Amino acid sequence: MLRFGHVWRCLGRPPNRLRKGTSCFWSLERTGTVGRPLVDMLIDAGVKVRAVSRNPLAAAMPAGVDVAEGDPSRPHSIAAALHGVTTVFLNPAALGGSAGELLALAGERGVRRVVLLSALAVEAQAQPPNLIATHHRAVEDALLASDLDWVILRPGMFAANTLFQWAAQIRAGNIVRGPFASSTDAPIHESDLAAVATRALLDDERTGQRILLTGPQSLTREQMVATIGQVIGRPLRYQEIPAEAAKRNMVAHGMPEQMVDTMLSLWAAGAGHPAAVETGVQSVLGRRPRSYAEWVADHAAAFTG
Repeated sequence: MLRFGHVWRCLGRPPNRLRKGTSCFWSLERTGTVGRPLVDMLIDAGVKVRAVSRNPLAAAMPAGVDVAEGDPSRPHSIAAALHGVTTVFLNPAALGGSAGELLALAGERGVRRVVLLSALAVEAQAQPPNLIATHHRAVEDALLASDLDWVILRPGMFAANTLFQWAAQIRAGNIVRGPFASSTDAPIHESDLAAVATRALLDDERTGQRILLTGPQSLTREQMVATIGQVIGRPLRYQEIPAEAAKRNMVAHGMPEQMVDTMLSLWAAGAGHPAAVETGVQSVLGRRPRSYAEWVADHAAAFTG
């Protein structure tokens, strides 16, 4: 799912394993659902991390991270930070139309390989194409047109999206109101996605692969809310409201109308049909993905605080 306002980019070195002391570049736009666990995993692996942020003072990076100021939508502003970097982790969410320019600059500065965080919506090839698929497909195409080696990660719905959608309602009561109660997804834990990204950055075994990533189980929105209730010990229930009412509420909370229409169309299309459950996490990590209930347990305080 497209996540406006969150961008992460990590660069290191592409041989079979990154060596300790290798320079790694990572950019952050505000906070990062995937970015923070990813940078922690890279640090644990002994990789030097360089972070680029529009506001370095607010980036709150862990100790040992080199933070530089820059804006990924203006590639020239991060040119100096690319020095010594050879592998990039790229989330296109805040690139605007600068993907081609940034990739060309990266190649000129010595980058050889990109791990791209794309979206499972590209795989679906919806007709007509939706905003999410179109946006990510354009960045994928720019990467494929470059001379860089690549790995493309295509995750489905982030489990964390339900926190943004429902946490405030759950803190206020036991009813969650939203559209399309029977719409399904297989939500993925951000730590699983970060672990897959870490593997893709630390070795070159998956160069040239498109890796499809979801959680282990298709769940309706109604089932997700019930799962939250089971984990936190409250009788939560999902109350379906008309799509038009949901749209008004989402737009009123600042979500762009075009994105709202895209989300509603995706939820409508998924109503009554099991979501695809992909095997990418198992293939890369050698274990099953974490369940949605496990994700809720890891974030229970956000629903009860």
